Amino acid sequence: MRPNQHLQCKDYPCKDISKKNHTIPNIDIDTDKITTLMIAEAPSENPQDNFYAPNNPFHLQTTLQAFRDAGKNPCSIQDILNLGIYLTTTIKCPKTTYTITPETINNCTARILEHELNLFPNLKTILLMGDTAIKALNLIARRTTGKPLIPSGPTYKMRKNTYHYKGLRVYPTYLQTGKSYLIEKSKRTMIAEDLKAALQNH
Repeated sequence: MRPNQHLQCKDYPCKDISKKNHTIPNIDIDTDKITTLMIAEAPSENPQDNFYAPNNPFHLQTTLQAFRDAGKNPCSIQDILNLGIYLTTTIKCPKTTYTITPETINNCTARILEHELNLFPNLKTILLMGDTAIKALNLIARRTTGKPLIPSGPTYKMRKNTYHYKGLRVYPTYLQTGKSYLIEKSKRTMIAEDLKAALQNH
């Protein structure tokens, strides 16, 4: 199955995105074998940097480093898929401002991400890579349960608690894409801890 054949945005209502590089994974995936979703923030402005782009894209490079930090050694996006892990982003268009508005997160979550979660019948864990992904799952949880899943507060505190959504174990952590991941060593350590814990449960 190719996710981009099942997910779409028809009218692009968001004001703080670039719809020109709208990105939904266009790769054949055996959805039955996916047990973990790793949800990052947004696609890159440069499509060649995105997870499923050819030739070792930059967002994949930092993600592979996160796996190495967690004691795994995948060398490609296919290796990650073979581990039962699907990489995606909360919003599907590159952002044009530093902070993504709540309206944009809500638009993309309701139109695409919530449906994307339902493509995988054997999910066990979800990794929320950063504040945008955390906000998105809280929106989904609020629509289905009436209340957010992850309480407000700094991620380094929230990640210490245990969360479940519809039987899935949820790990809130930090964003693993981009240059900041390579620089911020304390966050790298916490990402590695959370990723290792998620892999033990998936």
